[in-house]
Amino acid sequence: MNKRSYVKGGISLKKHECKELMTSNSHIVHNIPNVESITNLAELFKIFGDATRIKIIYCIYEKKMNVCEIATSIHMTHSSVSHQLKNLRQARLVKAEKEGKEVYYSLCDEHIEKIFSLGLEHIKEM
Repeated sequence: MNKRSYVKGGISLKKHECKELMTSNSHIVHNIPNVESITNLAELFKIFGDATRIKIIYCIYEKKMNVCEIATSIHMTHSSVSHQLKNLRQARLVKAEKEGKEVYYSLCDEHIEKIFSLGLEHIKEM
């Protein structure tokens, strides 16, 4: 391939063809979120990339629970669950509410519920 050829989907493009393609897709390029937004989105999806955190999210997706209930449900120690809940709280996926002496955890908002339920729906189709 010479210096003026580009590859798109396994197809070799000439320089002028590449410029035409870029021009026709300029609205996409101009609408790409800024670097900070892209980085924040990547961090959000990293949080979903851990099986233990997914188990915890699943538990509290169904109903609010305290650390003991979550730990028992997923067969993990309170310490491990607390550590992961801290990560989930920092990522603003989970919120804590004190009721008497107990702290109950639930998902922060409907956005998290939607992301999680759409993910479940997607994997069930596979």
